[in-house]
Amino acid sequence: MRITLIENFRAVFYAPFYAAIALKAYADEGLDVELKMSSDAAHTAQSLIAGQGDVSWGGPLRLMMALEKSPSGAAIAFCEAIGRDPFFLLGREPNPGFKLHDLAGKRLAVTTEVPTPWMCLQYDLKLAGVDLKQLRVVPGRSMGENVAALRSGEADVIQVFQPFGAALVHERAAHVWYAAASRGLVSYTTLNTTRAFAEKNPYALLKMCRAMHRTLGWISAHEGRELAALLASWLPDVPAPILTACFDGYKSLGLWNRTPILERAGFDWLRDAALATGILTKKISYEECVDMRHAEAAVRESPPPL
Repeated sequence: MRITLIENFRAVFYAPFYAAIALKAYADEGLDVELKMSSDAAHTAQSLIAGQGDVSWGGPLRLMMALEKSPSGAAIAFCEAIGRDPFFLLGREPNPGFKLHDLAGKRLAVTTEVPTPWMCLQYDLKLAGVDLKQLRVVPGRSMGENVAALRSGEADVIQVFQPFGAALVHERAAHVWYAAASRGLVSYTTLNTTRAFAEKNPYALLKMCRAMHRTLGWISAHEGRELAALLASWLPDVPAPILTACFDGYKSLGLWNRTPILERAGFDWLRDAALATGILTKKISYEECVDMRHAEAAVRESPPPL
């Protein structure tokens, strides 16, 4: 069966999705997965709902936003690969005992290309009792511009994901202050589809979950350098030593799931962050936009390792 899979955008932390293809995990399940790049990451969920693909990957936040806007036409998450936040805070000087209160008075350049990282950090600050008015937030920058701002001294702390952080650390131009993955479960990236496709193609979704379960097992069992070698052609702009450092770091943080099951706690934290920051106004339930039946079945089957 052919599946058109919409890629949200190309990123290092999306490694499990590329690895599933590189390891032929889908092909082993009899699936012909055709990758299609989203025209705009902000509208990947809408593209899926509009029928421009069968399955997409992206953040559950987008599913919740779509559900709030149009309950009858929303999509569901059926498989999770990334259950923690891949972003970091970096500063020019070491700060091994970092606390969120340390950001008070600092010029903080946040990520604005997508809403989730800054939303999550705002919720971190709220839970820690830090008033946002104490921060000197520098908004409206890309991650590349954040890096330039840190280098030039226009920002004291920046929010970026890999490979930006690993490259700065490798050059000794910055130090990691905070890895957002350390906060615990936050549902970050899932495979998504429409309820109509799920109803018509349950075995296809089961096979995709089996493939991802086997892929996540392979990633868990192999070192960062092996994953970097596997995915070098997918991320050709990232030098091998940097890519290896990215993967080793993400593995040590437990960024990637061991199974394709989205835990309720990770979903609830993300939703509550969206409510606290005003991105959502309705308290959407796990059941409204998550269906883990096929992921759970794949785990019970315990398919052989890749």
